[in-house]
Amino acid sequence: MYDQTRAQQPSDQPRGVSGRRTSGPEPLFPPGEREKIVTRLGRALNTFPDAPHESLEEAEGAFDEAAAQLMAVLSQQRQALRESWQAQDPESQTAELHLALRQYRELIQRLLRL
Repeated sequence: MYDQTRAQQPSDQPRGVSGRRTSGPEPLFPPGEREKIVTRLGRALNTFPDAPHESLEEAEGAFDEAAAQLMAVLSQQRQALRESWQAQDPESQTAELHLALRQYRELIQRLLRL
């Protein structure tokens, strides 16, 4: 059934020029690393009935790996953002500095949605 109220509300996803949704930001985890963590978690969930303690240790390891990957990615992105605006001439264009500020905002918003 068509929900007119919902259809009139703005989408939380940006739309491209054609009206289609854009693909959005890149994932924080590289696909290969993400799959390794998902596999470890799946293994922990599947082995719980037979070996609960080992299962929990595997889940803890998957958590630690995910946290370490996230910190590494965030550190790299922070460094790249910092270099983008610190390297600017003090008389640089406001538009260039605004772009860096917008990138910080987008990254923080992504973190808050986790």
